[in-house]
Amino acid sequence: MAAPRILSGIKPTGRPHLGNYFGMMQPGIAWQEKGEAFYFIADYHAFTTVHTPADLRDHSRSVALDFLACGLDPQKAVLFRQSDVPEVTELAWLLTCLTPMPMLENCHAYKDQVAKGVVPSHGVFAYPVLMAADILLYNSNIVPVGKDQKQHVEVTRDLAEKANRLFGPIFTVPQPSIVPEMATVLGLDGQKMSKSYNNTIGLFEEEKALRKKVMSIVTDSQPVEAPKDPAASSIVALYKLVASPDQVTQMEADFRAGGTGYGDFKKRLFEGIWEHFAPFRARRAELAADPAILDAILADGARRARAVALPTMERVRKAMGFGP
Repeated sequence: MAAPRILSGIKPTGRPHLGNYFGMMQPGIAWQEKGEAFYFIADYHAFTTVHTPADLRDHSRSVALDFLACGLDPQKAVLFRQSDVPEVTELAWLLTCLTPMPMLENCHAYKDQVAKGVVPSHGVFAYPVLMAADILLYNSNIVPVGKDQKQHVEVTRDLAEKANRLFGPIFTVPQPSIVPEMATVLGLDGQKMSKSYNNTIGLFEEEKALRKKVMSIVTDSQPVEAPKDPAASSIVALYKLVASPDQVTQMEADFRAGGTGYGDFKKRLFEGIWEHFAPFRARRAELAADPAILDAILADGARRARAVALPTMERVRKAMGFGP
């Protein structure tokens, strides 16, 4: 039985943060050991919000460097920029012509913007169709997503099944694989870590900036001597991601015992984050020192991705009536 093909992507809308790493990057990278993994830098998706060309290019390269530094192996997996495979936009248009308007009007991302009084672009409205093209172009079997993206995979399944009914079995119908960790990484204010909340801790912050951010984590007003509930603390929640089980047990015991202030716990958290990512920082610096390395990896990834995309589009065009 052939290994499943797994697809995952990340939007280069800025430097990745701890929520991105523990929510998507770490579990996503683990998939390279479980099947044929395709990872793409979703620069077309990022263009819904990032309209400065230099920023888009810089963010795309930075995300690729971060992925590689954190353990993605380009010999085991395919890493590429979404825009380096132009067939994805052609497929998105063909799928758009099969997509009912109410299906997109019911999608969370669009409804959330409308509820906030924002006038969404067509890119935001049609975002799930481009995501469907990303998935179907590579005959993906499994798509690891957070709960907030499950709806988009369901849209993909609906479109694939509709196309298969109309034109024959041209698409693989994917299965979503829910990554529960995506909803558990807390930000500086105790909400889910997100760029939109401006509460993130960067994955590769400079030491001084990282310390400042960690020390700014919002806490309650419990005095130093008072016992504290570790289950209610975002400090403990974040520490669990980077510390050993024994270290976490000790912090939880110190919370309950009282006599230790939040400032001391934050210093412990800073040290845990700094030490946990030390090997990744070294690897990233090594990769960044020679841009030709990343250029070669992305070029090879695009070549391997197109080797799958081109036969897919040939099959789709023929089935849908395009070409001779």
